[in-house]
Amino acid sequence: MSMNVAVVQSVPDNGDLDANLQRTRELVEQAVARGADLVLFPELSLTGYDLAIATDERMWFRPGDARLAPIRRAAGSSVVAVGAFVHDGPRRLIAQLLLRADAPDLLAPKTHLHGAESDVAEPGDGPLITRIAGHDVAFAICYDTAFPAHAEAAATAGAEIYVTSVLFTEGEDLPGRMASRAVDHGLFTVAANLGGHQLGQRSAGDSGIWAPDGSCVARTTGADEEILFAPVG
Repeated sequence: MSMNVAVVQSVPDNGDLDANLQRTRELVEQAVARGADLVLFPELSLTGYDLAIATDERMWFRPGDARLAPIRRAAGSSVVAVGAFVHDGPRRLIAQLLLRADAPDLLAPKTHLHGAESDVAEPGDGPLITRIAGHDVAFAICYDTAFPAHAEAAATAGAEIYVTSVLFTEGEDLPGRMASRAVDHGLFTVAANLGGHQLGQRSAGDSGIWAPDGSCVARTTGADEEILFAPVG
């Protein structure tokens, strides 16, 4: 049985938590209404990709954070993966928080930090794998996908689907990267890219889903806000 995935190519306002949380909830409601088992958002989707705002403690979330309660309620029994700066005990991470109404939050940290990210966060310790709609799903964040060993670890641990939250800008080859990871280990791969103009650069768009043979199952048509729906697996 396939897993129904909603890939959300969102366009957050950097640092505007209230607006981003509200829009995230609205997009989750739309996705769940269409039967999504997994709703995947891009990297740092709750804050926007701006490392300078990491100095503001309000930009940091924790598993179980009360500010995410409306998104959990909207998720119901579906899983919603949002991107955030996350405090996990003493650790500061760039991560995905996996939210649902009927279970504790799960944390999927970024393993491979890129550039100045290491000034604000520390690396995680490999892909989180969890079961969603009968499938073992591994989670990655952006630069993790540049390291074949990250996807290999997921496949070795039994993952069937490799999903990632990313920031790829115009001229960067997101489809090529995801097709390579798919073919390397016989995985379905899924990527949600930040849309708009993060860091003043145009998004590459190209959020999508790729089959284990590297072929594209579905892809967004533009580089702004868009939700892509497709069965996976």
